[in-house]
Amino acid sequence: QVQLVESGGGLVRAGGSLRLSCAASGRTFSIYTMGWFRQAPGKEREFVAGVSWSGSSTYYADSVKGRITISRDNAKNTVYLQINNLKPEDTTDYYCAARRWMSAGIASGPTAYDDWGQGMQVTVSS
Repeated sequence: QVQLVESGGGLVRAGGSLRLSCAASGRTFSIYTMGWFRQAPGKEREFVAGVSWSGSSTYYADSVKGRITISRDNAKNTVYLQINNLKPEDTTDYYCAARRWMSAGIASGPTAYDDWGQGMQVTVSS
């Protein structure tokens, strides 16, 4: 298994930026893709962005393109999500996830991911 720990969430004003981090440990050699999701109360978990473990491929949800960048640091086994120009509608819980199976492209469905972090809250004030 892979253990994932997120950090970097919190309260920020609209228009500001945040960098979320997700540190992976355990069987990291088995990771194929890392993804970021978010989930508001009463709603389905929504794909935000994904990156291949090699870092060569990325994929973004249309709703966040242009404002969000996903990246990874091999040496630290950490994946980052940079969110710029934050909006109040970005307020929700954010989760990182690891997929340990090869797929064509970056998977965007939550069920495609095997391991999940505990989640953290991002609150954007207007």
